[in-house]
Amino acid sequence: MGHVLQVENLTKLYGRGKTLKTAVDNVSLTIDKGHIYGLIGPNGAGKTTIMKIMAGLTAQTGGKIGFFENFENPDEERSRISFMLEAPYLDGSMTAWQNMQYIRYVRGVADERRISQVLDFAGLADTGKKQVKHFSLGMRQRLGIGMALLPEPEIMVLDEPVNGLDPEGIVDVRNMLKKLCAEQGMTILISSHLLSELSELCTDFAIINEGRLVDSLSSEELKEKCRSYAAIRTNDINFTSTILEQKLNVTKYKVVEHDEIHLYERLDELEKVSKTITDSGLILTKLVVEGENLEEYYLSKVSGNQRKDGE
Repeated sequence: MGHVLQVENLTKLYGRGKTLKTAVDNVSLTIDKGHIYGLIGPNGAGKTTIMKIMAGLTAQTGGKIGFFENFENPDEERSRISFMLEAPYLDGSMTAWQNMQYIRYVRGVADERRISQVLDFAGLADTGKKQVKHFSLGMRQRLGIGMALLPEPEIMVLDEPVNGLDPEGIVDVRNMLKKLCAEQGMTILISSHLLSELSELCTDFAIINEGRLVDSLSSEELKEKCRSYAAIRTNDINFTSTILEQKLNVTKYKVVEHDEIHLYERLDELEKVSKTITDSGLILTKLVVEGENLEEYYLSKVSGNQRKDGE
């Protein structure tokens, strides 16, 4: 099976009459088995609303949702999915084990040994009698993810699980989720308001702004978009390619529209590149380093006035 989670033309409206607000505006997503899919957008963009519709906590106004290609009755498939929306519910007066035991009863997990397996996986096996209220934020987030893992779901939906974590906590959660995907083939949908937090984790990204899907791309496509390059134009772009290859041993470049070369290497030797081109009798009309970093790319997609409602 390929597609394990699909939403088609999903729309959510709140209020009525003149106060009608659009929280989700005709969003379509397709998530494949074993992928880690990042839902990225500023606060108020509609990410949480989309996840609440998936969880059955609120009904969509329009469009449809399907799990494991079942669009007729997605409720039948929700037992195969775990959701952690907003902060995980934890009883601070109980230990990690006791919190897990509670979830085991709620989710109907028969084998108590599963608790030890999950606590070990989450790096919490040695917390013993320590009450959860004394855990760091990172430990609480890992426990929350562990509780979602207890019933062995096929899909996990996590809303802002790295929000507020320090760099070490972000790395811990990232490694935990990567391991789930690599070792268990877990499919994960994870949201964040910062692209940089998920850039090293996700295989795919959807950028949401003001309830609308503004971009959808793979991690490879994201890296390509955010890669620095020297943009080169001359009076003979084909001959320029030959010169770069033969005289500078360049291999990492591509010819793009408007007769321009994007050179991805020797960016620290642009004087040498320029001299080599002009010494070959070519007329150099453009040589400039371009390309956006992650933050610039993200901001270019979500710039403008942010709506306050809908999250």
